[in-house]
Amino acid sequence: MTLSDYDAIVLGAGAAGLMCAAVAGQRGRRVLLLDHADQVGKKILISGGGRCNFTNVNTAPDRFLSANPHFAKSALARYTPADFIALVNAYGIAYHEKTLGQLFCDGSAKQIVAMLLDECAKGGVDIRVGQPVSEVTHADGTFGVRFGDQQFGAASLVIATGGPSIPKMGATGFAYDLARQFGLKVVEPRPALVPLTLGGDDVLFRELSGVATPVEARAGKAAFREAALFTHKGLSGPAILQVSSYWRHGEPVAIDFLPDAPSGWLLDAKRARPRTTVRAALGAALPDRLAETLAERLALPGELAAQTDRKLADAEARLARWPFHPNGTEGFAKAEVTVGGISTANLSSQTMMAKTVANLYAIGEAVDVTGWLGGYNFQWAWASGHAAGQVI
Repeated sequence: MTLSDYDAIVLGAGAAGLMCAAVAGQRGRRVLLLDHADQVGKKILISGGGRCNFTNVNTAPDRFLSANPHFAKSALARYTPADFIALVNAYGIAYHEKTLGQLFCDGSAKQIVAMLLDECAKGGVDIRVGQPVSEVTHADGTFGVRFGDQQFGAASLVIATGGPSIPKMGATGFAYDLARQFGLKVVEPRPALVPLTLGGDDVLFRELSGVATPVEARAGKAAFREAALFTHKGLSGPAILQVSSYWRHGEPVAIDFLPDAPSGWLLDAKRARPRTTVRAALGAALPDRLAETLAERLALPGELAAQTDRKLADAEARLARWPFHPNGTEGFAKAEVTVGGISTANLSSQTMMAKTVANLYAIGEAVDVTGWLGGYNFQWAWASGHAAGQVI
């Protein structure tokens, strides 16, 4: 195998890498797709409980975090959820919308991987897996890659190796090491879409492990209305995973336990049912164990009639913005994705190519673009992979 046998080498056979390789291959480019894992698309296979939440019909740039909030706009506009849905439809893969625009396979995530492999096959993509990339070089306009005991070369190189989330799947920070090797900056990576851990006064809530309820969770200016789940370590569930991407150490997370309750609901309850208790009033809308714990913390024993309107108003306000003070997260081991990554300041938003290294590209989770929970990160993978695949 000589160094001139490929036009492009794509490192990482996940969602972004598979899309990029397929698009480039079908343009007539000679593409080599490499992955150190023993099979392609491992994160795709476990996503959505094995059914792959492959996109979200509500995709919009404001649902992505990045140091440059405008960076994702170009790629997302040029390859939309409708484009990927059309591909899924062409393969006869049945799917359904679960909630909030999330699309899942009716069957298995294996169908999405099989589809992408078929698209790669149509483009004659050479796929090799199960060996480490031990060296990447660049000289005389050629990128050299040592894969196992073999040496390959190409005019273009695509970094699609993702971030360090879910290391048990083989995820590493390799993309960042490679970026730094070529002089690209890296925005500090941190776990995202990850459960939060509680300590201190909040540790009592761990006793509610297994209890879930619809809430509105807030971190900074971000707010999400979905379910929260108490765990033996702290807080999880969709609402918590969403705000975790925005949460920073030392900041509180505020929970509205009754987001649909009208203002003054507790005072109204006092007038309508003066002999009821705060515990009973909460129990009408919340799981019993949670209602009991919150009532204990509010420390308003006795009937509602015995409480002043001011105390009830204060209790209502606290229930609407109950402060939790996480002492951390469950880390990359439990994080679905990574916030941060290869700086978008170094990349073209049109092509995903590095501004300072010709024909070096970065796509997918490796880049400092992170979507909300619910198929947004897959859509970024498809869109960024498509953008690079059109030009490599």
